Amino acid sequence: MWKPINLSKSLLSIENRCAVNSQTVRGLASGLFNHDDRCLPDRKILNRKQGTGPLLALSSNVKKINPSFHCINRCKHKNSGRDDISHLFIPVPVKARSDEINVGAEITGPLQKEDILRVLNRFYSNEDIRELAREHGLDNYLYQQTFISFRKFCVESESLPVDLHIIISDIIQGAAHIHDIYPQFRKHALKTFPHLNCIDELCKISDLSTPPNWYPEARALNRKIIFHAGPTNSGKTYHAMQQFLCADSGVYCGPLKLLATEVFHKSNEKGTPCDLVTGEERRFGYTDGSSANHVACTVEMASVNTVYDVAVIDEIQMVRDPQRGWAWTRAFLGLCAREVHICGEECAIDIVRELALAAGEEVEVRRYKRLTPLSIENSGLQNLDNVHPGDCIVCFSKRDIHYVSREIERRGHEVAVIYGGLPPGTKLAQAYKFNDPNHPCKVLVATDAIGMGLNLSIRRIVFYSLIKPTINEKGEKEMETISISGALQIAGRAGRYGTQWEHGYVTTMKSEDLPTLRRLLGNVPQDIEQAGLHPTADQIELFAYHLPSYTLSNLIDIFVSLCTVDSSSYFMCIMDDFKFLADLIQHIPLQLRARYVFCCAPINKKMPFVCAMFLKFVRQFSQNEPVSLDWLCHQIKWPFSPPNTILDLVHLEEVFDVFDLYLWLSYRFSDMFPDADLVRDLQRELDELIEDGVSNITTLVQKSGTRISNLDDSEDTFIMDQRKKNSDKGQLKMPRSQVQRDRKEKGSIGRGRLTDRLLAQGLLSPKMLAELQREWQEMGTDDDDLPPSPSKPKPNRKRRGTKE
Repeated sequence: MWKPINLSKSLLSIENRCAVNSQTVRGLASGLFNHDDRCLPDRKILNRKQGTGPLLALSSNVKKINPSFHCINRCKHKNSGRDDISHLFIPVPVKARSDEINVGAEITGPLQKEDILRVLNRFYSNEDIRELAREHGLDNYLYQQTFISFRKFCVESESLPVDLHIIISDIIQGAAHIHDIYPQFRKHALKTFPHLNCIDELCKISDLSTPPNWYPEARALNRKIIFHAGPTNSGKTYHAMQQFLCADSGVYCGPLKLLATEVFHKSNEKGTPCDLVTGEERRFGYTDGSSANHVACTVEMASVNTVYDVAVIDEIQMVRDPQRGWAWTRAFLGLCAREVHICGEECAIDIVRELALAAGEEVEVRRYKRLTPLSIENSGLQNLDNVHPGDCIVCFSKRDIHYVSREIERRGHEVAVIYGGLPPGTKLAQAYKFNDPNHPCKVLVATDAIGMGLNLSIRRIVFYSLIKPTINEKGEKEMETISISGALQIAGRAGRYGTQWEHGYVTTMKSEDLPTLRRLLGNVPQDIEQAGLHPTADQIELFAYHLPSYTLSNLIDIFVSLCTVDSSSYFMCIMDDFKFLADLIQHIPLQLRARYVFCCAPINKKMPFVCAMFLKFVRQFSQNEPVSLDWLCHQIKWPFSPPNTILDLVHLEEVFDVFDLYLWLSYRFSDMFPDADLVRDLQRELDELIEDGVSNITTLVQKSGTRISNLDDSEDTFIMDQRKKNSDKGQLKMPRSQVQRDRKEKGSIGRGRLTDRLLAQGLLSPKMLAELQREWQEMGTDDDDLPPSPSKPKPNRKRRGTKE
């Protein structure tokens, strides 16, 4: 009787077709890609009735395919406590074969598509194959995606690879086992998911477990670390800056451009030539343009290659910032200074000591107390009629800023206004106007932007609200109580030493908020447990070398998921802004290094106009067309007239940010953004227009009418939509420790009365609440909480003339 010849098995060695015991089979299945050859008796193995020869054959062939696969299990073990990250790996399309001689068909005859699909479906549903694939690093997601690609390749190819064609033919004839397909399937998996070839290298590249070792020049110095710890207005920064000014060379690292600029001016005024380095600006202390020995810079711009005598790192508590914390970690570990002075809150002492210990350094702590008294008043302001000279009303939305400014000016007071979106020059002009004792402006309305960066002569801080709107990672708007650290930072601005108000006061607009304020100011911020880290351009470039088909945003996700971080001291900073820009320009052809630099640009995602101009800048760059001043003026419709409404003022602020973006890019791509000096001149003119607009903000509000009510909503809607898109893509979450720390610092506003819960959930705004309270008072309701539902007459079940 004729018997089909097994051509596939004839390609395998006799050794691989020998019968083996079950213990050997287990050893091959579990230890094939692991140096550990120990057998696991509880591991599922192939049934003897199915034959052990095919398993040995495919195991031997897989070894030949990639002998370095032993790293897969090791890396999986390293990430065993993390969420599954396989969904981050995008399958690379494998093109079907065409226009080739079908050698397999000449040997065994052509294959029908239906027969191929039948065989592949049997292969996919085989539990033993699935288990073996899992042992080799293919979890359910990777296994499924690989099979989909493999099936498409087999069905759409005009000619299959010879060995695959023969194996499928033998299986159809009953002369081969379904397991024999696995080596070919594995080869296809390596093409579909190239990370399987280099997972070991990716894990090494993303190893962030020893940050102190990244800075050998700093480790070579016997650095002296001095921590100046104290609250706001305690003189800690003053003492550090005295050492900076007296040194032969030094660097000051601040959180804001305003602070760096202030140090630049004061240093030069006191006879210590000092340069200024920010992301958008370079200025020299010497008139001839030569570099000085002292530098004032924003912390991100600090050089870790230049040796200084003294370094000052301000606001070190920002090492915990979920987005910018990496910059303080880098500055502290990497600055090459013989003496490093650190200024900040006491909550950062432990983490600084821990980082210094890992670097083999000691920390000397000098504690300072507040220089002037700060008192919490016994009652709230209640009404804006009670505003006095030296008062600062702190709001947490532009809508409240506009409303409060208008109401105070209606009462005959001139108002200075400061909020985060204003240009630095306008902020300084408003601060100067408020601080000047001879100026009629005696009241300041501001956001939490006054928390750092400005020296203000404030008598009393009045919190208009303790609820701050935020947008979470899912793109949902939330209302949360401000943190302990934020409350202390803002309240501490009252009663500054050396001003006319050397006794500070703090209160709230509503008396019912005073207990919450007392609780916030009566606590101390929780000790910082982790410092931020961030991948470098070199690391991402190495990732891209191994995964050339992946987008930059996807590379970031994979890096963050694979990286090894000592969670007892560090966390990975959130890279939402970076990924937002990466997705925004993904369709534009760019080299990876240039794409990375563009994605680091400091852009306010809430401003659609700025994002649109950023996109145009990148498109011009990719087409190798310089972004000239004429082109820029045409795009932004220069020149501008003074703003007539609040919306006009907001647009001018956006244009100012576009100029900042141009200047930032000009220092990184000077040949493509060549008109930096001319743009800076335009920016100064624009700053004056914005300053005039802010000085007449009440007039602008009145002309705007009801349109300003949509101002915050339009910005929030834009950023909420973007975050929802990112959330749908499986965006990475904030580190759990960071979330827990934030929650501990937040108030328990959402656990009290129904009013507070609605405020915390964002279902009720303070303005809506005020309107409701007025209506309730008109109705004779005295209770501050939400009133019960108005009683309605119950309908009679039995009416006259009807049956029940």
